[in-house]
Amino acid sequence: MAAVEAARRGRRVAVLERADRPGKKILISGGGRANFTNLHTQPGNFLSANPHFAKSALARYTPSDFIRLVERHRIAYHEKTLGQLFCDGSAQQIVDMLMRECDEAGARVFLSVAIHSVRRNDSSGAFNIEARDRIFSAPRLIVATGGLSIPKIGATAFGYQIARQFGVRLEPCRPALVPLTLAGVEHTEFADLTGVSAPVVVSCGKHSFQEKMLFTHRGLSGPAVLQISSYWKSPQPIQIDWSPGQTFLAPFRIPDARRDRAGLRSALRRHFPARLADRLGELALPRSWTNHALDELERRLHNWPFTPSGTEGYEKAEVTAGGVSTSALSAQTMECLSVPGLYFIGEVVDVTGQLGGFNFQWAWASGAAAGRAV
Repeated sequence: MAAVEAARRGRRVAVLERADRPGKKILISGGGRANFTNLHTQPGNFLSANPHFAKSALARYTPSDFIRLVERHRIAYHEKTLGQLFCDGSAQQIVDMLMRECDEAGARVFLSVAIHSVRRNDSSGAFNIEARDRIFSAPRLIVATGGLSIPKIGATAFGYQIARQFGVRLEPCRPALVPLTLAGVEHTEFADLTGVSAPVVVSCGKHSFQEKMLFTHRGLSGPAVLQISSYWKSPQPIQIDWSPGQTFLAPFRIPDARRDRAGLRSALRRHFPARLADRLGELALPRSWTNHALDELERRLHNWPFTPSGTEGYEKAEVTAGGVSTSALSAQTMECLSVPGLYFIGEVVDVTGQLGGFNFQWAWASGAAAGRAV
């Protein structure tokens, strides 16, 4: 996006891509259909040390702007849930669209370029990028290298290395939108439910998300858990409301109702898959069947604590939180305040979107901001 915007303005643009094909992260997103934006994008959908930083770029390149681009290229798409837009066909359509835009604007894309060094000429101020068999020189350098997540498709720390080289401040990095792991008793109690999912509300501190949660062989996943993982820090607990807005134990309030283990199992099976219902019934079985005991059980089912032991790391994380500090950049242009001509955009910056197309929208918006500024 930065290359397209800059080339449209008559700038000579070279895109240096280390991989042998462009857009690998786009290609694997959304189950191969690219969740390319979200209709409901707002600054509140992003994490950053400065929660206001993203406002300018997001306001100047909106989901509607990218949708118009998609429609101009006649790519069919649909809304799945919660404003998430996906291609009807393949994510390859989005990559092809961006490559056509580069070609039409005159931006050249060089694939399989292994960069050995980035230096700045003291006299001219130009950036010299040394690759294996050539040197690229330009007065402006935009770093769009992504984060550390999903190293199997080529993620590296190169963008952060460039920032350090030029003395640009970094916020600590961590995996985000990532499954959480359990250990000890909690892992033992739930590990055999691998593959079972349920709609829940997951909370951590002031943040909560209502979506599905999935049990895995290592812990917890699913959209609700991926969302809360971006806000979770060890050793915080998370809380699960197993059935928000519903009363589990209403059948026990009926006169002459059966108040025993079998009755509890039957009541829970009305809300959950049988295996999950039976496990929760075993773990939460009250010592008595008094109204007070039932009230306590009801509260526990709406506020069930887990204490994750960690995350599944960058290998399974969809994005990287942290990165180039927003305090070091212009919110309008993405240019480094202390290094004129050097820009950082996208995931390498300390702006991290929630699940659902927000991170792509930040990539488009921050890229457009830099491309319009160089």
